[in-house]
Amino acid sequence: MKNPDAKTSTARAAAVSKRGKGTLADHVTSVLAQQIREGEFAPDTRLPSEMELTARFAVSRTVIREAISRLKSEGLVGSRRGSGTVVLGANQATPFRLDMPGEDVGDSIRAVLRVIELRRGVEGEMAALAAQRRTGAQSLAIQQALKDIDRAAQEGRDGVQEDFAFHAAISNAAHNPLYTSLVQFLSQFLHAAIRVARMNEARRSDFSQQVRSEHAAIAQAIADGDPAAARAAALQHMENSAQRIQAADREFWASAAGRAAARDLARQVKAKD
Repeated sequence: MKNPDAKTSTARAAAVSKRGKGTLADHVTSVLAQQIREGEFAPDTRLPSEMELTARFAVSRTVIREAISRLKSEGLVGSRRGSGTVVLGANQATPFRLDMPGEDVGDSIRAVLRVIELRRGVEGEMAALAAQRRTGAQSLAIQQALKDIDRAAQEGRDGVQEDFAFHAAISNAAHNPLYTSLVQFLSQFLHAAIRVARMNEARRSDFSQQVRSEHAAIAQAIADGDPAAARAAALQHMENSAQRIQAADREFWASAAGRAAARDLARQVKAKD
């Protein structure tokens, strides 16, 4: 493998020069993907750590994690126990894609709702397995994730990352890494959607309380070891999430924040097509 440290300034400069055309995660993903395809990171070698990549691109760990998630969905990298994130060879690269109908790509809300429909079944079975298999420590981790969401709300943050961390904690408790990988893949399509939902919820105290109650119901059913209740609570949460996205009113979409959210939704859906 060529020495990636020698490319630090070049990679950072490439990312900075393109910031006006997309998000930081877009640029980091693009640079790393190009380096992998050009052989700067050889197959079966370890990708630099989150800390190294954060310093190299001068971005947050959240940006790096999203970029790595996208590279995984493209089949360019994968996770290996004891090795971290590893570059995959051509014969190992088996990217999974969602083939979104053309009319859905043109309607970002409809596209996101289709992904939520798909995720609904995944989340339901994942919660049921978590209720059957979770350890005491994993149950505590789910409860801690709930507290982190509350803290984000109290501090006026959107809580998107904390929301995903809650569902990731449930996937870990299911003791099936395939669920974790699939939820991570689907989550790429939902960052903007959850941001829309949370922005809308901030204007509707009843929505905010609904989400808190739904999360708490899932966590409690898992803690109680009740698969049926966990499945039902997760399914209800996904259904309600779709309804809340649809409930964003005209006033919201007409606002500057709403227009920015709509552009973000459209960009994410089209980027994954």
